[in-house]
Amino acid sequence: MSGTYDDSLGLEVSSDSFWEVGNYKRTVKRIEDGHRLCSDLMNCIHERARIEKVYAQQLTEWAKRWKQLVEKGPQYGTVEKAWHAFMLEAEKVSELHLDIKSALMNEDFEKIKNWQKEAFHKQMIGGFKEMKEAEDGFRKAQKPWAKKLKEVEASKKAYHAACKEEKLAVSREANSKADPTLNPEQLKKLQDKMDKSKQDLLKTKEKYEKSLKELDNATPQYMENMEQVFEQCQQFEEKRLRFFREVLLEVQKHLDLSTTGSYENIYCELEQNIKGADAVEDLRWFRANHGPGMSMNWPQFEEWSADLNRTLSRREKKKAADGVTLTGINQTGDQHNKNSSNLSVPNNTVQSVQSSYNPFEDEEDTGSTVSEKEDNKIKNVSSSERNQSYPTEWSDEETSNPFSSTDAQGETNPFDEEEASPAMEVRVRALYDYEGQEHDELSFKIGEELTKIEDEDEQGWCKGRLDSGRVGLYPANYVEPIQ
Repeated sequence: MSGTYDDSLGLEVSSDSFWEVGNYKRTVKRIEDGHRLCSDLMNCIHERARIEKVYAQQLTEWAKRWKQLVEKGPQYGTVEKAWHAFMLEAEKVSELHLDIKSALMNEDFEKIKNWQKEAFHKQMIGGFKEMKEAEDGFRKAQKPWAKKLKEVEASKKAYHAACKEEKLAVSREANSKADPTLNPEQLKKLQDKMDKSKQDLLKTKEKYEKSLKELDNATPQYMENMEQVFEQCQQFEEKRLRFFREVLLEVQKHLDLSTTGSYENIYCELEQNIKGADAVEDLRWFRANHGPGMSMNWPQFEEWSADLNRTLSRREKKKAADGVTLTGINQTGDQHNKNSSNLSVPNNTVQSVQSSYNPFEDEEDTGSTVSEKEDNKIKNVSSSERNQSYPTEWSDEETSNPFSSTDAQGETNPFDEEEASPAMEVRVRALYDYEGQEHDELSFKIGEELTKIEDEDEQGWCKGRLDSGRVGLYPANYVEPIQ
């Protein structure tokens, strides 16, 4: 085995073999690399945890924004519910990814950090205790063999020098025989020098062979000692490799949502919500609430009467069931009765009175009498019919409420009452879901906010305005003020 001298032992390394002097340093450096790999794995897990957190936050923000857009948009019915299911899925998946982030940082990251701290011990002067122990073990195992290797190298060098000198002396002695200018004494010196070089050659060769034999005898012990220290390093590295495998398996379990029962349930629920969307049911609901299925007080022929000189408010008309009570009606002529301040009339009379009320007039005109409205009925109704138009297509920019406070022509919503004073407006929150039963009633869901613009009346109804702009009535006990 040829070798040169190392800085510490005076030998150089001419091959890449582990058995060469000093080549154990790669094994020692692996200990330092193991510490760095622990830090790299922690950084890798930390970055993945940050990605999981950002993804979870983006899912939550996306779900919140689109939930509001869908609620305020024109979609309705079971398809709206199916659409909402996607936002619910995003919120639940966001929670799962936050759980992943927590598991990666609180379990995997901390586990590697603690193991690194226990496995590698830093020294005051730098480096790690485990590296120094391996370095000292290899040096101790290599020192006797390296010493004998040094002797072999020296004897080899001396032998090669003797060979060179012997060859040169033989060459000179042979040339001297053909040179007539040399005297016998000079020839004798060259002969003696040649004989001496041959003797030196034999001596250095014998020494070289002896040192090689001693080195060969020391080699088995050298190999045994080196392998013993190497196996110790192997065992240390084996612990790290097995630990890494264990940690990576745990990370895989934390990342694998396919084995999480709740994750599978999220998409089963999403599929059920989507399959629950029923176009026929949605169309039936829209027909009943915003289409031909809505009730209508169709105009009927009414006799003119000068006796009715006051206006019935919408609330008084709404209280009518089998009949209504009219108060303060002044009668003139021969049929005047002083005791007729309270008069009950049947439904057909109520219907006539209600139909005399023009639904396209503002409630602010309550100062006019029924008689005056009777005179303007034909004019106003025909004007309304002439000016009213209906959209032929749905538009994303159109409000989902077909009875919003102002239509495309700027006319007043016939189902809105007079605007209340801004000073009376109070923000309230729905305690329950409520579906409006009449055209002038609002519909809202639990948790939805709206503005109360008129206090509770005797029948327990308040007037309010949704954020979409629609104004209508709602039960007072279905909401609470927002503190």
